[in-house]
Amino acid sequence: MQNNIFPENFLWGAATASAQIEGGWKEDGRTPSIWDVAPGEKIKGGADCHTACDHYHRWREDVTIMKKLGLKSYRFSVSWSRIMPREGELNPKGIRFYSDLIDELLANGIEPLVTIYHWDLPVWVQEKGGWLSKEIVKLFADYTRAVADALSDRVTYWLPMNEPQCFIMNGHMTGRHAPFVSKYLALPRLTRNCLTAFHESAAVIRKYAKKTPRIGIAMAASAFLPENESEEAVTEAKRKSFYYKSGVMNNRWWCDPLLLGKTVRAYGIFSLRKADMPKIKTGLDFLGLNVYSPFQENWYGTNDEVPAEKKNSLGWVNDGRCLYWAVRFFHERYGLPVMITENGMCDEDRIAADGAVHDTKRIGYMRDYLGSVKRAVSEGLPVLGFQYWSLMDNFEWAEGYDPRFGLIFVDYKTGKRILKDSAWEYKKIIETNGAAL
Repeated sequence: MQNNIFPENFLWGAATASAQIEGGWKEDGRTPSIWDVAPGEKIKGGADCHTACDHYHRWREDVTIMKKLGLKSYRFSVSWSRIMPREGELNPKGIRFYSDLIDELLANGIEPLVTIYHWDLPVWVQEKGGWLSKEIVKLFADYTRAVADALSDRVTYWLPMNEPQCFIMNGHMTGRHAPFVSKYLALPRLTRNCLTAFHESAAVIRKYAKKTPRIGIAMAASAFLPENESEEAVTEAKRKSFYYKSGVMNNRWWCDPLLLGKTVRAYGIFSLRKADMPKIKTGLDFLGLNVYSPFQENWYGTNDEVPAEKKNSLGWVNDGRCLYWAVRFFHERYGLPVMITENGMCDEDRIAADGAVHDTKRIGYMRDYLGSVKRAVSEGLPVLGFQYWSLMDNFEWAEGYDPRFGLIFVDYKTGKRILKDSAWEYKKIIETNGAAL
């Protein structure tokens, strides 16, 4: 018998990003993004994303697989370079690609969740200063308008940005990601430009969307785990989740200005000025959380004291409890419904002798983390859906192609797709609306 813990309209889905799966990097009028021109020495193994999973040519096959898995939703991002290959120029073929994809998703009962920016800035925008230039605010608004005009008659859920923490920190401070620059002192300017651009993008969607939109943002997020579930321990874990080691990767740095209109101080500087707040504070319909590992005293992810079976292949700690506490703490602080916009595990998956991919570890991970979602829903926390990261193995940015996050195994030489055991497990969970957990 199915339980009724998860609402009938719960969005069981999976997520991808354009630069990580599409390929077709210079086809049908598209111009390069900053990831297309990344120097070979910056990417593990000298890899590039020029072909990736070849989703640009195989998207119908991929939607068929989504239907087979029973997905209720699919979160994907739109390539700015494919929509606007040059300033002020729209690319009809690029727009048609996403329009056709959305039509196919809807025909198969799959709700499209559109991310407007997932790190692949066009080279032509970077040459104008990129996120370091306030000019990007108008450029991003114009791009958003083009996407909204083309797709908003069929799209309800919008995420103007994915993880500003990561593309600002890794791309502009540590220099590990494209555009591979290091400008720590520019952090306030980067934050201001980024959040102002988000505010304008959301305003454009509200103004021009043909269907009533539901707008959110996908944040790189997590939480400290309380030592126990006493009131004192939970209060301390919540405090640390927002105040420990404040900085660009801290939960407050982006969310407090955006959602509360409050400035944040870190590194001896303020993120923004009070005068910036009217151009930044934004009314959202939901908050997207991308959660993988719990926060720890050594900050995030890796921990040498945790055994390998409790980590993914990048060394990030696997502990599903962090998903429950992140949902709870973020909802309590910001008062918004939550969507799990990313959660998943990478491993070094291999095809077995029987031709299948037996990813037992991922199945355990999935059940652990989804158990936390189930707890959150059972306690009345408003969770709209869960988007597994990722639908398929893909280009994992500077890590190249070694980490495999997908429910679908991709043979990068042939493009062949193989559904892993975890994909079939997820199908069962979706079919029972979570009762199989």
